Amino acid sequence: MECRLGCGACCIAPSISSAIPGMPNGKPAGVRCVQLDDDHLCLLFGQSSRPKVCLDFHAEESVCGERNDVALDNLIQLENLTQ
Repeated sequence: MECRLGCGACCIAPSISSAIPGMPNGKPAGVRCVQLDDDHLCLLFGQSSRPKVCLDFHAEESVCGERNDVALDNLIQLENLTQ
């Protein structure tokens, strides 16, 4: 499955413990990444400064569903289960 352009759920729902440009301490769960633009596109996509956790994430139907709101709900639930 390919990521849906403009989804951004993986840039909002999960916590990220590694440094992100503009967020040197990472980001807490539920906080929008500063690198997510107004169209919900990653400003670091394709750049070497993109965190490894972001590079390693691959969209899957079981996580992302068929709609952006489903992806956000699923990722919030996964984040809560792994705390």
